[in-house]
Formats: sequence, C-alpha cells, structure tokens
Amino acid sequence: MKNALLPDDFDFQNSIPLWTLDPSRKIIYREFIFKDFKQAFRFMTLCAQHAEEIDHHPDWSNSWNKVAVHLSTHSSKGLTELDIDMARAMDVFALQA
Repeated sequence: MKNALLPDDFDFQNSIPLWTLDPSRKIIYREFIFKDFKQAFRFMTLCAQHAEEIDHHPDWSNSWNKVAVHLSTHSSKGLTELDIDMARAMDVFALQA
C-alpha cells in the first residue's frame, strides 16, 4: 500500500542515498543545485508533471539555481512509499534537466 507508513527499519541510506532523513522520521529532504534558473525550472516542471500523475506533491522552494525539497505524506502523517518513489523520480529528473 503506497500510503502506509514505512517500517521503522526502512533503509533510507541504501534506497535514496542523496536524501537526508529528518530526525523526526517524518520528512526527507534534499537540495538540488543546477547550472542556472532555466535548468532548475526544467527540473521543477518534470517533477510537477510526475507529481500530478501520482497525486503526490512536494513541498519545495526555488531560488535561482537551487531547489529545496521536503517530502512527506501529509495524509499519513509521515513517510510512505509515495515519498520514496517521488524522491527516486526527482533524482532521475535532476539528471535530465
């Protein structure tokens, strides 16, 4: 079930090594840095399209070439497979932007 909370022993480091787990274990986050604003915006566009497809939207902010992302499944009050799927997709989109 995609919106069930992840087990306490979920291996974040192996699954999404570029992301940081918040000590509360309710949020993962990462800052993406791009060459320029255009590349950052391309990344955000790819992510937004994917978020709409899976109906799971990031909390994020953009400042020129940087995109800071926080993921959590608010309806489940913690981290779920949806967050892991979105993080993995964002890692791929960062390489495509």
